[in-house]
Amino acid sequence: MVFSTYFFLAWFLPLALGVYFALPVRLRNGWLAVSSYVFYGWARPEYCLLLAGMTAFNYWCGARIWRAADARARRRWLVLSIVGSLSLLGFFKYAGMLSGWLAGLLSLATGAPSPLPVLDVVLPIGISFYTFQAISYTVDIHRGHAEPADDLISFAAYIAMFPQLIAGPIVRYETIAEQLRERRHGLPEALLGARFFAIGLAKKALLADTFALAVPAAFETADPGFFGAWLGVLGYTLQIYFDFSAYSDMAVGIGLVLGFHFPKNFDSPYRSASITEFWRRWHISLSTWLRDYLYLPLGGNRRGATRTYVNLMIVMLLGGLWHGASVAFLLWGLWHGALLAIERRAGAHHPARWLPQPLAIAFTQLLVVIGWVPFCAGSLANGQFDATMAVFDGMFATAPSLDVELAGISPLLFWLVPLGVLACVALPNSWAMVRSTSPLACGRDALLGAAALVAVLSYQGSPFLYFQF
Repeated sequence: MVFSTYFFLAWFLPLALGVYFALPVRLRNGWLAVSSYVFYGWARPEYCLLLAGMTAFNYWCGARIWRAADARARRRWLVLSIVGSLSLLGFFKYAGMLSGWLAGLLSLATGAPSPLPVLDVVLPIGISFYTFQAISYTVDIHRGHAEPADDLISFAAYIAMFPQLIAGPIVRYETIAEQLRERRHGLPEALLGARFFAIGLAKKALLADTFALAVPAAFETADPGFFGAWLGVLGYTLQIYFDFSAYSDMAVGIGLVLGFHFPKNFDSPYRSASITEFWRRWHISLSTWLRDYLYLPLGGNRRGATRTYVNLMIVMLLGGLWHGASVAFLLWGLWHGALLAIERRAGAHHPARWLPQPLAIAFTQLLVVIGWVPFCAGSLANGQFDATMAVFDGMFATAPSLDVELAGISPLLFWLVPLGVLACVALPNSWAMVRSTSPLACGRDALLGAAALVAVLSYQGSPFLYFQF
């Protein structure tokens, strides 16, 4: 189910919230779990079985960790929970890729068609997000940062919570444990949540879906040319930010109405003056998860410079693999891992450190845009290498040719893309916008929400990009 659809806005959300507030407080976690399973299984009910299995397994492991008699037993139960959760994620997400590679290797080795089938496993939506949440639960209990959930229903509500189930933010258990037991509901929180939701809906319906028009100009043609390539990759750069941050804003908004405070997931990432700063601003819930549950356990920067660079590469390669079973995502992770290692090695001599702030931002974002090329090609799934090379060729090896190129490009994009870049760099983000409670600010957000509703009713929008991850 998609937030930016008539059915969700007119039927599901009002019913879910109406019943939630009509129930006694003690029953609200139960209803939240039930409504979240309806939300998740609306199109594919069988996915609920996997979600329920993951939930019950990690709830059981968490209880065993808490009750274990010694540190060794606690660690065994933790390892079981992590291996079990990652095994499910690995099968559904990577079995197709690995079986394809194996079949290809056998075919090359024997010179005949491979006898092994290539598995066609349907990826359950949102599995990457709720797997990481489940792992955070058992790790937080093992570290002593949180106690087990009071009951399975409350834990099910945490794992399946519909506002952020499909595409985050990744809500770590320790940040929300107390809110599952007791939370505040009030008019100020509800109004703030409505403003977040309105801004997010406007980002999705008015901006992200518009910038999506630029992508085919680059990634679905064999020779996009200079303008097609740059408009395509800049359009995707803007689309993925507005699309993903829109979902996060709407998740935060619905969460506030329900009494939950979800973490900020974006902080104007395209204003970053270094790649290190970019990863402090982009998909914050994932980058902090990778830092706290992977980078630091690997040793972080405590074991010398070489080990630090290796750890950065491992974390970013796995971060790329988290996004999808594709060489293109691995290349994207490798690119960012290398950039982070180079920045750390160069220190004050790195251009991002000594350039004037505007130039440092421009230089950093050029590196980010280059990384989005294989990432977008990986999202398209077919012809990843050819699409990547065609776009790079158009961006850096093709001279502009207005007469040839403009026929296949929407003229709107020539001014919408620069305006989108300006909005990312100069205008306040959603968290800054809602800080003001003046009538003018509230009226602005109401108008944005109304315009987005008109757009939702006027055309069939696209699913959120991160649904596929």
